[in-house]
Amino acid sequence: MEEWVEQSKAKIRADVVHDRLVKMGYPGSPRSTRRAVNAAKTAWRAGKRRTYRPWIPEPGMWLQFDWGEGPRIGGRRTWLFCAWLSWSRFRVVIPVWDCTLGTLVACLDTTLRRIGGAPTYVLTDNAKTVTVEHIAGIPVRHPQMVAAGRHYGCQVLTCVPYDPESKGGAEATVRIAKADLVPTSANLRGQYASFAELADACRLWCEEINLRRHRATGQIPADRLDIERATLHVLPEDPLALALGEERTVRDDRTVSFGSVRYSTPPGYTGSRVWCRVVGEELSITARTPGGDLAEIWRHRLATPGDPQIIDEHYPDHPDGRSGECKSNGPVSHSVVTESHGKHAWLSRSDARPRPRSRPMASSSSRCRLAT
Repeated sequence: MEEWVEQSKAKIRADVVHDRLVKMGYPGSPRSTRRAVNAAKTAWRAGKRRTYRPWIPEPGMWLQFDWGEGPRIGGRRTWLFCAWLSWSRFRVVIPVWDCTLGTLVACLDTTLRRIGGAPTYVLTDNAKTVTVEHIAGIPVRHPQMVAAGRHYGCQVLTCVPYDPESKGGAEATVRIAKADLVPTSANLRGQYASFAELADACRLWCEEINLRRHRATGQIPADRLDIERATLHVLPEDPLALALGEERTVRDDRTVSFGSVRYSTPPGYTGSRVWCRVVGEELSITARTPGGDLAEIWRHRLATPGDPQIIDEHYPDHPDGRSGECKSNGPVSHSVVTESHGKHAWLSRSDARPRPRSRPMASSSSRCRLAT
């Protein structure tokens, strides 16, 4: 049994061991086998137990991040980008639709701007968006991630492959965030009606947990972040547009042009810069939110020229595709709106009524004879 436990690295099941012993002539019960296998596994782990050295982080040195699966919204899968600043224990959770490279850079930009600077190192796992391959045990970084680290003034590192314990802070953040934000029978949280509701819940969760006294440090993470900001690198004014997509300016009709096709945007972004990139069969539009974060504001189905993608909810002041009925600089009273709707209905009915035929006009020769 000890040989089998050593060969399987203490992963072999007791029922498998018992079946092999029975074939060898063992007359004992499965219960005795389970006890013996458990004792053999305990002895094997005791001699090969993993030990740790306490890690004491320095201010402004390490930021860890990882992905966690979020709740489904409208039957569609979401993800939670979870970041953890090691010294201050400050946490950032951002909901997204996918884990592509452009989304990753956008989440990193938002995280760094929330904490107010860039640390020296950013640690994550070996996803293909970060590490392309390993050659002789050395990780080869994705070229755009190298450009992102150079752009923000930090170095992107990865943990030991298949060893999540080497970035335990981010793993704990994912576990805590999923326990509180993903609806389960344990937290009694209801389903999210929209992606905006999930984003608001994540922001509220971050505010609450960063204002709670941390058990390890005995201090509030938001207060420690004020101290750590003095050691962070200054961020560039603009994000890394290479991975975010192509830059566009929202027109007065709240649309952007991408691939000779017009795509509408939500209200509030007229005249501002946005970034458009293709994700599968969709067009992702990223922009600065009113709060200063870089976030995805809408996704459209990719279309061909001649098929503009215009969403009615992006034009609440233009019902049924018409222009505004009341053009006024000040607030419009209810009576004025009612009168406007009444006039529109009366004109619609008047246009639909048949008009009487007009009397035919006499010719010029007839008018001359009458005059004579």
